Amino acid sequence: MNFVLPAGLQVSARVPASSANLGPGFDTLGIALGIYDDVSVTVAGPGLRISVSGEGAQGVPLDATHLVVRAINRGLAAAGVTVPGLDVECRNSIPHSRGLGSSASAVVGGLAAAAGLVRAAGVGTPLSTDMLVQLASEFEGHPDNASASVLGSAVVSWSDVAGGHMHPALETDAPHEARYFASKLDLHPSIRAFVMIPQVESSTALTRGLLPDAVARGDAVFNVSRAALAVVALTTDPGLLFAATEDRLHQEYRAPVMPATAELVRWLRDRDVPATVSGAGPTVLALTASPLPAGSQEMAAELGFALGEVEIAPGVVVH
Repeated sequence: MNFVLPAGLQVSARVPASSANLGPGFDTLGIALGIYDDVSVTVAGPGLRISVSGEGAQGVPLDATHLVVRAINRGLAAAGVTVPGLDVECRNSIPHSRGLGSSASAVVGGLAAAAGLVRAAGVGTPLSTDMLVQLASEFEGHPDNASASVLGSAVVSWSDVAGGHMHPALETDAPHEARYFASKLDLHPSIRAFVMIPQVESSTALTRGLLPDAVARGDAVFNVSRAALAVVALTTDPGLLFAATEDRLHQEYRAPVMPATAELVRWLRDRDVPATVSGAGPTVLALTASPLPAGSQEMAAELGFALGEVEIAPGVVVH
């Protein structure tokens, strides 16, 4: 049975940006960063009205194909509710196509808003945190960015396409539907996050296409060891962050199409800063318990990057 939510019901969601990989944890490690998009949703009369301001406002559709709207509708469907119409307002601060999880944040914001509407109405199937991770990751095809924006802090995420229990609201007739999971890490309190954001954009599809289908066993073992070490470094021993952010699986393959990003990462690491490419780039992320070295601001600016410190963020908040 589908419940119809009443007109006038309103919620807002604030969702953080995210950075994926953190060096070696390709499609697995992620962290929530204190740059935020805000979504306000009101159940309205028939039809859809959507407004978008801030980052990317000129390049997104203002109809049902908008990613936030698609996510709202997916969340409502999973909860077994419908609406007569929607008023949606998006205020964006997360830069698009820079490796800061803007699409994942849009999806999480929409799903979280849907969950808030369902909770406020007191009808339908409540959308748990685990369901938000699942539903958001279905949009992305991998859970690193999405789960970081849902849970906050840093996360370890993984997927399983075979067997096991799935929430009834997520079950389909597909025999091998992927299931997505994530576990939040308690970050060491001394760790600080610095982002260096360029004006130029990057295509995740393009940079993924640069990666080889197979890697040498030595490189695979190297990254397994560094990803495991990253969990230790992030939670108990930040002194290990430099070694824990080394990578052989993806960053060097992407470097030719992001030369400024590669140069900035190299400049910082030559000065013992645990710097990595943020997601698919071109933003650079540094997670460190120490201040950045003298000249970092100037070097970043010379290469076309705006450097700033951001908080390690909590997960999406609905009110």
